[in-house]
Amino acid sequence: MKKEDKQQVVAELTERLRDTETLLVADYRGLTMPQIDELRTKLLEHGARFAVVKNTLTRRAAEAAGNEALLALLEGPTAIAFLESDGDPVAVAKALVDAARATRVLELRGGMLEGRPVEAAEIESLAKLPPVDVLRAQVLGAVTAPLTAIVGLFTAPLQNLHGLIDARIEQLQAQGETSEADAQTAEAQAEETAEPQQEPEPEPESESEPEPQTQEEEQ
Repeated sequence: MKKEDKQQVVAELTERLRDTETLLVADYRGLTMPQIDELRTKLLEHGARFAVVKNTLTRRAAEAAGNEALLALLEGPTAIAFLESDGDPVAVAKALVDAARATRVLELRGGMLEGRPVEAAEIESLAKLPPVDVLRAQVLGAVTAPLTAIVGLFTAPLQNLHGLIDARIEQLQAQGETSEADAQTAEAQAEETAEPQQEPEPEPESESEPEPQTQEEEQ
């Protein structure tokens, strides 16, 4: 690759890294070209562009963009899924996790979620969440907030997932704490109202009358 071409690639990567808040990094070593093309197509359907990059050029771009977290992930053959502004991070994470399980060679390294560094384990957890629309419905179904907050949640960009996940986690924790408190209260009330049952005193046994003796016994 000519020097001018390398400079152009670095410039394009730098701009993309500055504009992208969510990206997922994987080691594609061992994947065939048909497998890469199939994965690229799936990710594109969910609003992410899958790019195989050279570490030397990507390092330059990451340094120029000030993305220090990405530098630690550039070891070995690297592919990056860049999430577009209208992309679905949950679906993208699920596509990568499914590909890793199916091929047994694709390896997740980590990435950035809403500008926050995430590890491979967090990507796997993200893949287990329901789709973003369903997740929003679950949050709205349990939250009691002013109308302006609800409208703001509906109109927020799809990529604002980090706060959405935190809201769902807080709701689940609150529900769990409430259920536990209710159970403890019910148990305490049951202990207070329950009276120990006294066993009935045994009735005195009546003295048995002597059996009449037969004539043989009298003799």
